[in-house]
Amino acid sequence: MNRNVSVVPPNLPIPVDDGACDHLPGALLPSIELAATSGNRVNLAAVPGTVVLYCYPRTGRPDQALPAGWDQIPGARGCTPQSCSFRDHQDELLALGARVFGLSSQTTEYHQEAVARLHLPFELLSDTSLDFARALKLPLLEVDDMVLIKRVTLIVEDGRIAKVFYPVFPPDRNVDDVLAWLRDRRQTS
Repeated sequence: MNRNVSVVPPNLPIPVDDGACDHLPGALLPSIELAATSGNRVNLAAVPGTVVLYCYPRTGRPDQALPAGWDQIPGARGCTPQSCSFRDHQDELLALGARVFGLSSQTTEYHQEAVARLHLPFELLSDTSLDFARALKLPLLEVDDMVLIKRVTLIVEDGRIAKVFYPVFPPDRNVDDVLAWLRDRRQTS
């Protein structure tokens, strides 16, 4: 199989803003513990300070086939490049006072493989039951009998959503928008 899942292919369909995240700015995160790649459980609502939570459908693996029609689903492809871009800018994010977490409905074991393979310095959180996603009314998509979280990035301040990036495209450039927002907020406060 051996595909390069670390690159966003050209000519992907661009997602449009369908309003599915319009309710999120100012919302409190639900108090739900999520399994983390460290083996701990994380309640994002209780994490103090600034959190960048990037939610994504699923990371691919070079040795596994993508879901049917994956490249034709607007916003689906690019989870690995998005994770790697947050990895590559981890020091800048930390310098701006932000902790990063990734979230998908994939299992902790699947996430642990991705963290090791991609050398991610932050935790990935599993919402396999979709309790967190449904409590926040995050947009979902269905493919190959899987219900997945659409790509959305939240900046959270002391448990309250301060900024929403949706739709996110291209996914590997999302970190640039996040950094610009964090820098701007720092300059105006």
